[in-house]
Amino acid sequence: MKKLLVVAGLLLSVATVNAQSFSIGPKAGLNISNYTGGNIESDALVGYHLGGIINYGFGKVFSIQPEVLFSTQGAKVENNGARSDFKISYVTIPVMLKFKANGGFYFEFGPQVGFRTSSNIPDQTINNFAKNLDLAAGAGIGYQSPIGLGVGVRYIAGLSKVGNFSGPGIDPDFKNSVIQASIFWAIPLVK
Repeated sequence: MKKLLVVAGLLLSVATVNAQSFSIGPKAGLNISNYTGGNIESDALVGYHLGGIINYGFGKVFSIQPEVLFSTQGAKVENNGARSDFKISYVTIPVMLKFKANGGFYFEFGPQVGFRTSSNIPDQTINNFAKNLDLAAGAGIGYQSPIGLGVGVRYIAGLSKVGNFSGPGIDPDFKNSVIQASIFWAIPLVK
């Protein structure tokens, strides 16, 4: 863990020196999540995400934005004849490539890795409902003002299956599907 922190610190310092712009800040918003694939019957579940961003700008158009977010996801799942909230919490690390247009609008896409921190599954008859690792890809659009305040909408499509069990009635080959609406403030440190 110490080696990882040292490497991350070195990369951050090198990127700061070479970047034409560098900003950090908070990010928070709403998640609307569900499961796709498999044979699971589910409806959307509302959750949230909260964390921080680091943005490295290269020129006026292109930037790379790694983030660390605590994110609640899941779905309302058919469970013994009733709909129950299956909530899974993740620490997600998206790395978005951002393309900015004149006027502050942007388009972004990139990979995301999520690490399960907890799960709240009612009437748990399935052990280890979700895997510890969730791989996904995201794309979104948004607007960022000259002082760094911004809003954005992103779609996260799961690439790895959520289910980590075998049992009758449910095929565990379903994936996360999340729409995120966010507000953020990228506070400029280097211009």
